[in-house]
Amino acid sequence: MDLEELRAFLDVAETGSFLAAAESLGVSRTTLRRRVEALEARAGVPLLKSTRQGILLTEAGEVLAQRGRIMMQETSALLASIREVGHEPSGTLRVVMPVGLPPHLLTPLFGAFRSTYPLLHVHARFSADPLGEPLDDVDIAVHFGEDTPRGPWLSQVVLRVREGLIASRDYLERNGTPRSLEELQGHELFSWEAPGGDARSWPTLRGPSIRVEPALITADIHFIRSCCIAGLGIGLVPSADLPDPGVPEDLLVPVLPTVVGRERALRISVPEALSEIPKIKQVLMHLRRVLEPL
Repeated sequence: MDLEELRAFLDVAETGSFLAAAESLGVSRTTLRRRVEALEARAGVPLLKSTRQGILLTEAGEVLAQRGRIMMQETSALLASIREVGHEPSGTLRVVMPVGLPPHLLTPLFGAFRSTYPLLHVHARFSADPLGEPLDDVDIAVHFGEDTPRGPWLSQVVLRVREGLIASRDYLERNGTPRSLEELQGHELFSWEAPGGDARSWPTLRGPSIRVEPALITADIHFIRSCCIAGLGIGLVPSADLPDPGVPEDLLVPVLPTVVGRERALRISVPEALSEIPKIKQVLMHLRRVLEPL
């Protein structure tokens, strides 16, 4: 497949306009049309259709656009891997992580990372669904999930964290400590919204999930912990036993620890097209060494 033809097609697909795509690529509209028409001739089917709303993809075009973006990423990755052979990792590493990971966990990891790779800069973003971010804008995705993600990802579990209920001693002294699932219903409940999960369905250790009506549902883990520290209610969060800096160790306590909760896997996933780049491979090995004691 001709990469110039594919790049022209993808730009039209993304912009919805031959004119905008031509300006983006710095070519004439005539040249751009010629490249797209040549690609359609190779495919043997129409890839684009003109509508009042602009240029849209046909069903065949949708398939090619999805795979074509991966092909372009693989090409860029191959060139990058050749340039980096024998050199210390440098440039920018694009990392996307779950919303609300505690900053006091990330800070020492970043410090250790910078001391090991001083020429490598990190562009960190947070997302409610790290795997849902545009594939061509991610080098490493950190996310929760027991199963290997579908699609062009290479993935591994790096930590197993305990998901459970927490509350402040002050809140429990004022409102009573629930001793059963039934007694939970009378409390202010805060629920972490995991990607693809149901925040109103809480796991139990020895039985079916229970239905709850949380006062707060959010993908931001740290927000829930802060609300619990403030004595506002009981929260379901991963890493329930994690200490908080500047907070007395006994301020937050587990609630129904033998009844509500589960283990949840924390994964690191890399787009398959990037997995052989020396920079990515070295960073993954470093992260595994750092996280292994945990």
